[in-house]
Amino acid sequence: MVHLSVDIGGRPGVDCRGFCEYCYFKHVKETEPFGCRYCPPYKKGCDYCSRSVREYYQGWKDLRTIADDVLARLQTIPDEVSRITISGGGDPSCYPQFTDLVEILSSMEAPLHIGYTSGKGFDDPGVARFLIDSGLSEISFTVFSVQPDLRKRYMHDPTAEASLAVLETLCGEIDVYAACVVLPGVNDGPILEETCQWLEDKGAKGIILMRFANQTDHGLILGNAPVIPGQRVQGAEEFRDMVTGLSRRFRIKVSGTPLWDPAIGSPFALASEPDLLEKLPRLVGNASVITGRIAAPFIRKILASRGRGTTVIPVEKDIACLITIDDLKSLDPSTLAPLVIIPGRAFLYDREVRDLLARDRNERMIMRGPDTLTADAETSMGMTRNEVLALEMEAFSDLIRLINRYGVTEDPPGTR
Repeated sequence: MVHLSVDIGGRPGVDCRGFCEYCYFKHVKETEPFGCRYCPPYKKGCDYCSRSVREYYQGWKDLRTIADDVLARLQTIPDEVSRITISGGGDPSCYPQFTDLVEILSSMEAPLHIGYTSGKGFDDPGVARFLIDSGLSEISFTVFSVQPDLRKRYMHDPTAEASLAVLETLCGEIDVYAACVVLPGVNDGPILEETCQWLEDKGAKGIILMRFANQTDHGLILGNAPVIPGQRVQGAEEFRDMVTGLSRRFRIKVSGTPLWDPAIGSPFALASEPDLLEKLPRLVGNASVITGRIAAPFIRKILASRGRGTTVIPVEKDIACLITIDDLKSLDPSTLAPLVIIPGRAFLYDREVRDLLARDRNERMIMRGPDTLTADAETSMGMTRNEVLALEMEAFSDLIRLINRYGVTEDPPGTR
């Protein structure tokens, strides 16, 4: 069974009826390539860390181009297509030939999934029935608030009532996962409770709450901070407590990013499973593991349960995969082990990291860890707890094996 992803192109802020007030693509500037895992060893910069990170497209892809690409890919796929996901840099609901695209894809008789939409392009409530009849089975729909005036003000949705009517119909027929960026003082508190209640009553499967990012250390690495000058941002623990409170109050699944999924206990659900921790490989190597400040306590607890010698070092960045070279400049190389593990998806050029962390004239081996060590709420929303735990077990086993293979081995227990 094959999952087919259909990229329709489009530009954030342009092909979505304008930026939402809170959109982190606002104010994005041209930046030098960061470097990443895809860069060749002889060159800092590739398509991913220079263009794709900004979701840079020339515009919408032509419908014929999309259809020809899908047909070409189908000819190379040996198995049956189990799901088709529509995605892009712009908002699919705003794609000029959206209904034609859906009709073409529905002819393949596989369930359709819209990976993200704000719904701002849905001006006719009747489009919901068309989508259901065309085989749409799942959609991720940014709601912000079920109060039309708030959607108009902060999402710049000119037909907010129609968008909400579409959402209401879809909630009653297919799997709907709502998303909501939380702006303290705007759409939190009783307004957020109203949104959760409305979604629960209409039949949505869940809502993922997204902490608003407004500073570089929150992850705004494209010269785009602040998004909203003066807007308050919740601390990670404050945000987690809000998610916990809402999840207890409503039957609908409530989760949050960067923290957390109360029903599963992720990210890093493994940290609270002592029996599973015992099944991880024994840690006998020595390394310095660099990560973000949210993940650090969890990673430290899991690794410490399997042995000593490895230190977990957080930098001043919430999310590990958004770490850049600037975040490493404050590290004291003399405190680092000969083996340094950096996050697999971090925006770092390996050679540049190696040079920076050799300022004390001690060259260190720089290696990338697994691409991911856990499932954040955006991923775990459609997963079971056992699936999340299986993912974490595999990822941490890979990390420990990496440390044991390349790190300095600790003395066996009892020898000193």
